[in-house]
Amino acid sequence: MSKKKIIIGIVVTALVSACLTIGGLCFALGINVRQAGDLARFFGVKHFIEARYVNEVDDSQLMDGAISGMVQSLGDPHSIYMKADMYQQLKEHTEGEFGGIGVTMGFKDNKVTIISVLPDTPGEKAGLAAGDEIMAVDGTPVSELQSEEVAMHIRGEVGTHVTLTISRDGSESDYDIERATIKIETAKGKMLADGMGYIRIASFSENTDKEFKAAYDELEAQGMKGLIIDLRENPGGLVTSCVNIANMVVPKGPIVSVVERDGSKEVHESKLEKEKYPIVVLIDGNSASASEILAGALQDTGAATIVGTKSYGKGSVQVVMPMFHNDALKLTIAKYYTPNGRCIDGIGIEPDVAIDFQSGDTTDVQLEKAEEVLREKMQ
Repeated sequence: MSKKKIIIGIVVTALVSACLTIGGLCFALGINVRQAGDLARFFGVKHFIEARYVNEVDDSQLMDGAISGMVQSLGDPHSIYMKADMYQQLKEHTEGEFGGIGVTMGFKDNKVTIISVLPDTPGEKAGLAAGDEIMAVDGTPVSELQSEEVAMHIRGEVGTHVTLTISRDGSESDYDIERATIKIETAKGKMLADGMGYIRIASFSENTDKEFKAAYDELEAQGMKGLIIDLRENPGGLVTSCVNIANMVVPKGPIVSVVERDGSKEVHESKLEKEKYPIVVLIDGNSASASEILAGALQDTGAATIVGTKSYGKGSVQVVMPMFHNDALKLTIAKYYTPNGRCIDGIGIEPDVAIDFQSGDTTDVQLEKAEEVLREKMQ
């Protein structure tokens, strides 16, 4: 037998063996013929790149890129593949302390807009303001980044710098900002006139429910007769924290229903027998996600009057799945519905009493309207 035939026989045997192996694997995993073909395409391209690309390639980088590409193909700004450094930054942010500049951002209509600037932070000291549009981060246009990537590129090690290209009133300027440790107090209260309590919730992080309860208890001790909850410029956060707060103010029954693609439903309920105080909630166009869950539950149950402008309209739920290299996948897995069955994704919550700021306003007219409404409810 010639050497050529022997080599061909070996190659054929290897191919048949590989096909049988892949076929057996596909059968075990319940993969159909079309999916098996897609796997063959994927591994074929990967092998071709590894064998023929002009430079040496890193297997891990290839897989990172493949996973990231799959997620980006969904066209969902809230789903993203996070490498190890990005995942670590996300965990630090939800724990309430991280290196950054102290701004919250909204992602809508392919724009990145600053929603709020925390007091006494690098962002405030640099002169950033709510309404500023971020055009680029360190020279990279935000159009080339996913929403979560924009946030993670702005955060970083304390003491390092980030340059933001900001569009304001039709002109662009660069802001060089030194990152600092950002400690977030996400819920803070104070007593207003006539026994009206006021609690501002900036976001829903790991400790927000505890901070809210502390503020709520303090206001009760001071003789609170009614409560204003300010959710303006609140981008959302942890649903668990939101649900814990809802249990203090939403009467017994559903708070939010989380519905997945297959129709399976998880209902979060309040155990509060009866609301103790009349409540007014302030929202605006930057009140999103968990903010809308709380506002929607209070509105649907009649436990509060909603004042302000229509909310952002983010009614989807994400889950973070840790992976094998300290990386993670953040994926939209469900939509949430208010107690009355409303899905506000892309729609938002309409206030019961609509009021917006007008040019020339020198006071917080929305808060003033909330006080007026609450005063009537307290009578």
